[in-house]
Amino acid sequence: MKAFFNSWNTKKKTHLLLAAMMAASVVTFSGCSLGTAADNTSVQTTSAAKQAAANNANLSDARNTPVVRAAKAVGPTIVGITNKAVARDWFNNPVETEGVGSGVIFKNDGGDSYIVTNNHVVSGAKELVVSLPDGRSLKGKLVGADELTDLAVVKVGDGKLPTAKFGDSDQIVVGEPAIAIGNPMGLEFQGSVTSGVISALNRTLDISDKRVKLLQTDAAINPGNSGGALVNADGEVIGINSAKVAANGVEGMGFAIPINTVQTVIDSLMTKGYVARPYLGVSVFDPETAGRYGYQLNIDKGVYVFQLTLNGPCGKAGLQRGDIILKLDDKETNSVPDLRAKVAEHKVGDTVKVTYDRNGSQQSADVVLEEMPQDKSNK
Repeated sequence: MKAFFNSWNTKKKTHLLLAAMMAASVVTFSGCSLGTAADNTSVQTTSAAKQAAANNANLSDARNTPVVRAAKAVGPTIVGITNKAVARDWFNNPVETEGVGSGVIFKNDGGDSYIVTNNHVVSGAKELVVSLPDGRSLKGKLVGADELTDLAVVKVGDGKLPTAKFGDSDQIVVGEPAIAIGNPMGLEFQGSVTSGVISALNRTLDISDKRVKLLQTDAAINPGNSGGALVNADGEVIGINSAKVAANGVEGMGFAIPINTVQTVIDSLMTKGYVARPYLGVSVFDPETAGRYGYQLNIDKGVYVFQLTLNGPCGKAGLQRGDIILKLDDKETNSVPDLRAKVAEHKVGDTVKVTYDRNGSQQSADVVLEEMPQDKSNK
C-alpha cells in the first residue's frame, strides 16, 4: 500500500494557505482538526458533565452497556491538545497556526499529570494548551517524542487528574468491541465516543520507509481523534488512535498503536526523553527509495549503502560505501523497511551477522549494534 502520513490541519489567522493545505491521501493521520475552541467551552463542558451525571444515575441495566461503562471510565481521562505553531505563507511571512488533537492522561506524579498523544499532534509546537474535560485549560510541556512510533508525552501542572487504565494489547482478539474516544473536528466535539470492533491485529503498514504494526478497527476515527484512546469493553485503553485509510469508497478502516508498544515507548520517554534504539550506522537505498530522490538503482536483491559512518557499527566491522547488504542474521533484506524492521528486533549491544555483496563477492561481518545518535536519521 503506497501511503503517507498527512500532517494535522491548521486554522490560520490569515486564509492565504487554506487552499494549499487541502490534499488527499491513502493513509493519513486521523490528524489534528481545525482549532475552533469557543469562549464558552468551559461553561458548556461543565453543564454537559452535570447533565451526563444525572442521566447515568437513571440508567437501566439494558442501557448501561459496555460502551456506556467504558466511556464513563475513560472519558474523563481524554483531553484536547492545541498545538500553536508558526508557519510561513507563500510570501515567506510568519503565520500563526493552530491544530487540535487528543491525548490520554495515564499518570500522576507529584504535582504533574502525564498525557500520551501522537508525535504529529505536538510536532513543531511553539505552545501547547491542554483542554480538560472539566473545562479548564492548562499549559502543556513536552516531555519527549518519538517520530518512529508517532508517540509523545506531555505533562501539565496538576497532579490530581483522573488517569486511564492500560490493558494488554497482546490479549486482544479479532471481533471484540472497540470504543474510540477523542475530539473529532476540534474541541466543540470534545470527548466524542464511537464504537465498533477490532478488525485485525498486527496490521503492517510501510509509511515513509518505516514499518509499523497497528491494530485495525472499524470504530469511526476522524480528524482530531489522533492521540485519543481505543478502549475495550472492560474500560481499558488498548491502543492510541493514530491513522485511518482515507480514500474514495473506503470506510471503517482506522488504526491504533497497540498499548503494549505505547507503554514501552512512554516509559523510555519518561526516563530519557527519547527512545534508545539500535542502529547499524548506514544510510541505504532500495530501488523505490532511490527513485524518490531521482536516482536509478539497478539491483535485484538487498539494499545499497550510499552513506556510512566510519566510526559506526558497520564501519567498525569493515563495511564500505557501495556495499549491498543482502541479509541480516541470514534473513533477506530487500527493502529499507526490511532492514529497519530486522534491526528493530534487536537491542543495543546485540551482535548481528550482516551478509553483503562487494563488487560481486559475497562477504559477511559480525556487527555490534550501538545506540542510534539522537541527531541522526541513520538506521
